[in-house]
Amino acid sequence: MTSVSERGASAESIQHHYDVGNAFYSLWLDESMTYSCALWQGHDDSLAAAQARKIDYLAGMAGVGKGQRVLDVGCGWGSTMRRLVTEHGADHVTGLTLSEAQARYVEELGDPRLHVRVQDWADFVADEPYDAAISIGAMEHFVKFGWDRSQKVAGYRRFFQKCHDSLKPGAGFALQTIGKGNVKLDEQGLKETLFIMEHIFPESDPPRLAEIMHAAEKLFEVEYVVNHREHYARTCAAWLDTLRANSAAAAEITGAEKVAVYEAYLEASIRQFQLGHANLYRIQLRRV
Repeated sequence: MTSVSERGASAESIQHHYDVGNAFYSLWLDESMTYSCALWQGHDDSLAAAQARKIDYLAGMAGVGKGQRVLDVGCGWGSTMRRLVTEHGADHVTGLTLSEAQARYVEELGDPRLHVRVQDWADFVADEPYDAAISIGAMEHFVKFGWDRSQKVAGYRRFFQKCHDSLKPGAGFALQTIGKGNVKLDEQGLKETLFIMEHIFPESDPPRLAEIMHAAEKLFEVEYVVNHREHYARTCAAWLDTLRANSAAAAEITGAEKVAVYEAYLEASIRQFQLGHANLYRIQLRRV
């Protein structure tokens, strides 16, 4: 059992962000309610197409195929879960989230192949090993800001051990996460980082690539790593444009002050990904 002191962001911190309201997020995300970096192709690409392409890309990384059981750690509003069963032939997808609002959204889809749990990954125990796993935009919340390097690696190691225990030997695992950049923060970048930690993602701290690699040793073989930070800058820009276009409706739901905070957060994120203050890693792993 993982103690409270060894866990990353609490359920309360996760809900602070993701339970702002499904209606609010629906105003600026694409119709699939995908809240993570898209995979863009060409200047005329749409956000919806880029998000579907991203899910397909990660499904390919994980080797998801017909009749499989798949684990989705940090399932959000279930867009990946849905696409795995409708487009990739999965028979069963278990999604883990700490957000009650997200879980209700998935449950209301009424698809018996989708099984969502409001549960910390640290408390999850698989009833039988899964054929593949995917985790998108969740690892950023697995350690707390202020932990030293050894604490962080130990926290990520516990996550990889849990995934190892939940997967069949040789199973694929696709991981997408924001990572700390290798470009030194300027004064504005430091202010933006502190703003995001205080107002958007309290208790969270994204990993460094070296920490991920260290934590996965002898549990997962690393097959492929790519940094798509420019794709996240473009994704955040698309979200910001849509949020601004719907700012009046958004303010009616959450209040103008909250909308302004989210606009500032998306502006800061665009700059951080453009400058390399933050990276976006897509990692293909294989359980050993």
